[in-house]
Amino acid sequence: MVTAPERLRGRLIKLSTKALVATALRFRPGNSPGNPEEATKFALRSVARRYRSLSEEIAELDVQLTRLVEEVAPALVALPGVGTDHAATLLVAAGDNPQRLKSEASFASLCGVSPVEASSGKVVRHRLNRGGNRDARAARCTLSVWFGWAGIGALSRMWPDAPPRARASERSSAA
Repeated sequence: MVTAPERLRGRLIKLSTKALVATALRFRPGNSPGNPEEATKFALRSVARRYRSLSEEIAELDVQLTRLVEEVAPALVALPGVGTDHAATLLVAAGDNPQRLKSEASFASLCGVSPVEASSGKVVRHRLNRGGNRDARAARCTLSVWFGWAGIGALSRMWPDAPPRARASERSSAA
């Protein structure tokens, strides 16, 4: 797209990804492009075919992953804000190291969110462990914000406790 001829680029630049792929799939440049515009259409059609193929493959894999995660940990994905991706990440981390998970503290250590002593001399202090499984830490920290484990964050504010009308009526009755 960046190096496409001006006429073609002007027509395609405003399109969304979905519309661009659909348009590129309709290109019919022939098997031996003779000018830069035909060559660009040939390349864009090839990339669009690959995009479509990969999108279909991702959708199939997402269905399988969702089925597997719901089968293994239905209670986990039933929680609000816990999707298939975060649940699968935590399950993979736990599955790779089942011998390490004897307590909540060991899970915190695995996720890299346990306190580590950082004292010097008479000063006693702790810092956050930066070791462990980074993907599990990212999933756990995102979920922490959802559930308020690490204070109220932007994500937890996006998840309503009650329908908007109920909250509005509570505010007006409290006033």
